[in-house]
Amino acid sequence: MSFHSTAAQLATLAAEGEEHGGNHNSLSPLVTGGSALLILLVLLWITTRFNRDR
Repeated sequence: MSFHSTAAQLATLAAEGEEHGGNHNSLSPLVTGGSALLILLVLLWITTRFNRDR
């Protein structure tokens, strides 16, 4: 498979995706971002608990 044919297939796939919008009605950006922030803060807290010797 050549680079040109792969790029053409990906462009076709991306053009078809515009019809659907890509967003689900039940997904709120605020809830998604807030939960991602919370998860990252918990992971940071866990990491700092394991590095007490430094």
